[in-house]
Amino acid sequence: MRRFCSPPLFTALKLLALSDEVVPFIYSGQIKARFNDVDLVIACGDLPYYYLEFVVSMLDVPLVYVHGNHDHRKQRMSNDRIATHAEGCVNIDGKVGTFKGLNIAGLGGSIRYRPDGVHQYTESQMWRRILRQTPQLIGQRLLSKPLDIFATHSPPFGIHDGDDRAHTGFRSFLKYLDLFQPKLMIHGHVHLYREKKQPVTQYNQTTIINIYPYRLISYSPHTGQFA
Repeated sequence: MRRFCSPPLFTALKLLALSDEVVPFIYSGQIKARFNDVDLVIACGDLPYYYLEFVVSMLDVPLVYVHGNHDHRKQRMSNDRIATHAEGCVNIDGKVGTFKGLNIAGLGGSIRYRPDGVHQYTESQMWRRILRQTPQLIGQRLLSKPLDIFATHSPPFGIHDGDDRAHTGFRSFLKYLDLFQPKLMIHGHVHLYREKKQPVTQYNQTTIINIYPYRLISYSPHTGQFA
């Protein structure tokens, strides 16, 4: 197993966040030249496993991901392999983990808008997923290890979400932010075209960013500031 060392406290971390769309210049040989100093990759759903595997193999840094509402449980790869996960990456959907010294929680999926939809949840179902994370999040706070990043596919209700049912955000995420106060929440799901929607919003102690289709984020663990 590869071990990824955390950078010194005063060193800014560079995060590459991805969602919803395969970006041609990222899925190419240009990726090393453009992102050779990235420390961590976070994928926020609706991305094929082959894309995630390519990114992690080229950059050789940790890659964590959550599922989107268009992700299939099984995906056929170019070599006809049937994949149930992205190899070399960490599925953090529904989990909490520490990567590069950052505490990260993930909750993928969208609001349920089809009875047979995969990775779709009612508010009650999402609340149950949150409750399963709660003991670990409380334990971290008691150890003075607050949540750094909340990675989701969908936005919170009323912040960056859409007018249609499929793109309505979760009300439960607002309470999640109130309770656990992550420094950063990143999501995808809502496609930004012609900058019609504001991609960055401050909600109490949390900076919320729509990272579709990708975004570079610099984070200083010392100051707790993102840019």
